Amino acid sequence: MKRTIRVVLQITMVLGAGLVAAGIASLAPVRLDPEIRAPWREATRVRLEALDREGAVGQGVLRAGFGRATLTPALGVTGGVPARGEFSSLPLAGYGDRNGRPAAGVLDDVWVKAVALSVGSRTGVVVAADALIIPRDVADAAALAVASATGLRREQIYFGATHTHCSLGGWGKGPVGEAFAGPFDPGVREWFSGQLTAAIRQAVADLKPASLGTGLFQAPSRVRNRLVGDVGPVDAGFHLIRVHQSAGGEAVIGTFGAHATVLGSDTMQFSGDYPGAWQRAVERERGGMALFLAGAVGSQSPRAPQGGVEGATALGELLAMETRSVLSAMSLSDSVTFGWASVEADLPELQNRVTDGLRLRPWLARKLLPPLASGTLLQALRIQDAVWCSTPCDYSGELALDLQGMACRLGLTAAVTSFNGDYIGYVIPGKYYHLDGYEPRVMSFYGPNIPGYFDGILRGLVSAVGRPAAR
Repeated sequence: MKRTIRVVLQITMVLGAGLVAAGIASLAPVRLDPEIRAPWREATRVRLEALDREGAVGQGVLRAGFGRATLTPALGVTGGVPARGEFSSLPLAGYGDRNGRPAAGVLDDVWVKAVALSVGSRTGVVVAADALIIPRDVADAAALAVASATGLRREQIYFGATHTHCSLGGWGKGPVGEAFAGPFDPGVREWFSGQLTAAIRQAVADLKPASLGTGLFQAPSRVRNRLVGDVGPVDAGFHLIRVHQSAGGEAVIGTFGAHATVLGSDTMQFSGDYPGAWQRAVERERGGMALFLAGAVGSQSPRAPQGGVEGATALGELLAMETRSVLSAMSLSDSVTFGWASVEADLPELQNRVTDGLRLRPWLARKLLPPLASGTLLQALRIQDAVWCSTPCDYSGELALDLQGMACRLGLTAAVTSFNGDYIGYVIPGKYYHLDGYEPRVMSFYGPNIPGYFDGILRGLVSAVGRPAAR
């Protein structure tokens, strides 16, 4: 009996020591120090200071072109060809509790749409996809193909996604990627990047003399702070760009910071959610093409009249009605201030937490997450007196408000868009970092210093494009 007890104790001690060793190997304390002099900060600061601020923006006669390509797949095709969008089945991306189930059909079509803008020697393309995000590998593949066909560099492409939770899945690798996007299918990446490329190339080939105008309206009754409720502020601005070709074509670009989550996880058909309804309503009334880019959606939910398809349609049409008023009063000009600035921002170690004070070690976190690069791109696009800033994340509406205040002091309006061809999680104010929950705990991949870091970069980019235009 004593021998048995001794053996059990020895086994228990060995198992306990193994668990301790595993914990030491896989867990580390969360870093809360500001890392002000960290190499990743310093490298980005050097790049930011090296920007050509004097030549970032120019003024001249505008040419514009439009392009679009479907993202709606052909489902139920045995032996389908991914390059043609043919699949036997596909999951929808957005809600983990769908458990990777295949889509059951199509409620409304989803699209890639692109607007090319050219002033003098400066050309850039705004691209919007009816998708949850534009994954890094998809964006990189499209940018490579576009560069080969048109000569445009990656920083000349301003990617955005509507963030609908009812579009293409199958593009995410790793446990976390597959939890949100369903089982990985490399054919989806081929289809997705090919359609992005097709829309961009079509837009660049369509460049014609054009004029444009910018505007915005406030829609506080259509959005709420989902992190802290009514005590939290929201970015309620709906920003607009109208582009009109002299030959008659037209595009309206809009961005708004409410999550596209009117349709819940019980919706198993492809749909653009309320951004899709807004685009259809604008196109139905004006003809031409409407693009929607998710704004600073971090911590911001939609306020729809009701849930489901009826609610998504109603919210989209209500926003389209308010859009109509702004567009009808908007003045257009063919002499346009235009330019951009971008910077590759180095990233710190991953800080995926299991408790408030403990995180997975970076090597383990990287095995769970989709492939992440050591850096990511941030951009600022100047169009007349408007500046649009692109971010690779769910960027907080509260942080966007701070940036807008800075831009206002320069005589500019500013919009922040999310999902710019990469994804690094949520970026929300540091004051919320220690809250429990999905955004601050599960999805804040890089720790409490990223919000201030990104805010500083975006301020530098806005300052770079906020200077008087070169002639």
